[in-house]
Amino acid sequence: MKRTLLKADRVFTMSIRSIPSEIHTVEEKLERFCRKAGLSQDDIENFGIATTEMVNNAIRHGNKSVVDKKVIVKFEKFPSRMQVTVADSGGGFDPDNIADPLDPENLYKDSGRGIFIVKMLMDDVKFNFTEQGTKVILIKNIKADPKNAH
Repeated sequence: MKRTLLKADRVFTMSIRSIPSEIHTVEEKLERFCRKAGLSQDDIENFGIATTEMVNNAIRHGNKSVVDKKVIVKFEKFPSRMQVTVADSGGGFDPDNIADPLDPENLYKDSGRGIFIVKMLMDDVKFNFTEQGTKVILIKNIKADPKNAH
């Protein structure tokens, strides 16, 4: 059986330095992209939260806040899904070995909830680890509302 890859309707790729203040630029571009793609306000907000969490992780954990290391963010709108890929140059981690943020000993920690939150907001989260770094792919199944498109 031949597998056909779907081509995205819309694609936007950007690169930022590993500085937390640049996350705001990603948020603005993502919101504009999602609005033009006709996503609902709930989907826009969920993607905003999930993308912000993963870009922050890429800066802090993947690139170790080294300013010259880039974080690449790619937005893709397909007919039935929206996908955001966040890539850093870090060595990766074991996504199956992350502390449970609901464990009583972790409840009052000021970090460790990002991936948990992202998995709750997205329909699928994939991790790809290569010699070049880590890619996190956020996927949300959508039904674009044409009246929301700009």
